[in-house]
Amino acid sequence: MDWLNDLIRTFFDFPAMAEVLPQMLTVGLVNTLIISVAATAIGLVLGMLFAIMGISASPWLRIPARIGTDLFRGLPAILTILLIGQGFARLSQSVFGPSPYPLGIIALSLIAGAYIGEIFRAGIQSVDRGQLEACRALGMNYAKAMRLVVVPQGVRRVLPALVNQFIAIIKDSSLVYFLGLLSGERELFRVGQDSAILSGNLSPLVLAGLFYLVITVPLTHLVNHFDHRFRTGRRKAAPVSGLKELDELDGSAVTTGSKA
Repeated sequence: MDWLNDLIRTFFDFPAMAEVLPQMLTVGLVNTLIISVAATAIGLVLGMLFAIMGISASPWLRIPARIGTDLFRGLPAILTILLIGQGFARLSQSVFGPSPYPLGIIALSLIAGAYIGEIFRAGIQSVDRGQLEACRALGMNYAKAMRLVVVPQGVRRVLPALVNQFIAIIKDSSLVYFLGLLSGERELFRVGQDSAILSGNLSPLVLAGLFYLVITVPLTHLVNHFDHRFRTGRRKAAPVSGLKELDELDGSAVTTGSKA
């Protein structure tokens, strides 16, 4: 059973996990959530911009949106992060200082914006065209009809896909470590990797993986719940039988007749 003991020591060394746990919570988890939430928020804005430009009748808006979407969806995430993180390093130093942290967020935001733009576009185009025509018949202009009626319906239909994209951003945030983050900016993977290198044990990386699972698995089940809810709709209450009311009416009629 030596192989089993070696396996446990390599992947499930609990003292090594306990040693790195405080850094995982105070540094890694916090930075992972900051990167993911910030990239998602910026990506939502960029995605809506890409979606509106992509469905525009003007080729001056539609073609740049299509190029940007294809570019950032087609490139591997790590390549986009390296190109932006290293290519704009000098400009970033004059704006953000020596930290590559903001460039990592910008790179993930562009990737998220490209995917979210396609999600928004599909949701908006899935709304029946009669909705827009009805709004125009009520006197709304195109922009107001899209803002108040069409876009809200389209966004509601793609909420599960948006949560899935947020899960993907959480996992892709581990790639930002290639830019060489400062000690206080390390995300979950980098904290686990540094500890694994120092200790010569892979248990800290296993702990980092458990943190990712704790975040993503509940979100995955939440997506499945909302997706099922949106597909089936709310359950309608069972129709109430009218036989009881008819019996009451017949009884009251008999009582009235006997009094007469």
